[in-house]
Amino acid sequence: MPIAKTFTSSIVACLLAIFVSWSSTCTAAEPSDFLTHGNLHPVFRASNPPGMVGSARLMGQGPVVGYYQPVAITGPGSAHFALPAKGRMTASKPRLEAGFLIGSVYRFQITQIPGAIGVELFPTIEVIDRTYPPQHLATQYPIEVQLDEEDFLAAIDGQMVTRVIYLEDPQTAIPSVQTASTNRPFEVSEFQDPLAVADHYGRPVAIVRIGSLKPPSAAALLPEFFFDYPTWAPFPNTPSNHVPSEFEEQP
Repeated sequence: MPIAKTFTSSIVACLLAIFVSWSSTCTAAEPSDFLTHGNLHPVFRASNPPGMVGSARLMGQGPVVGYYQPVAITGPGSAHFALPAKGRMTASKPRLEAGFLIGSVYRFQITQIPGAIGVELFPTIEVIDRTYPPQHLATQYPIEVQLDEEDFLAAIDGQMVTRVIYLEDPQTAIPSVQTASTNRPFEVSEFQDPLAVADHYGRPVAIVRIGSLKPPSAAALLPEFFFDYPTWAPFPNTPSNHVPSEFEEQP
């Protein structure tokens, strides 16, 4: 799944916007390339508070309410990922697989970061739409979220990295299999909204926000930090005492 991402910082200027084409050539993008035309103004942006975009999707059409969308999160090298469950973090893994409710915001933990061993990050992921895989094969076709070392180091440096994962338009997509080595994100500048850019090229399904925010030391504040611990579903055959898997359509 392609990814549009942006870096923001109140101190450091952002990288110039570039689009990496399939021919491996780069062309600069103008800030106005993805601005709305006429008198239109986007209602939702990637900079909206976490949960706002996904919650609005629940009021739309389609079987999205109560559906656990399978998601798989991976990273570079030694990076490991974990989710909170029953007030503590689960065992960390190099590939995090879980079903997330559309509209909810999930904060997860990243450890063993290459080049920053000992540092922990706590990004969020907000699933804003679902996929429609063949029946009984949902966990075989999750939303793939591939983070890279550049994202982690930028967040550690105090920047906010926003990634928008989207499904390509089937009418214009390149008919080729995408892997971790060929699925390259492209960057947009601070003048562009990555959600609008992703919507231009396909259908956005998830927003990942990576910053340097750490859990509060006061236990009473942890539920707010973790967005009230929304339920998530482990993939089948994954040892867990958490909620049952609900990856199929509801009658």
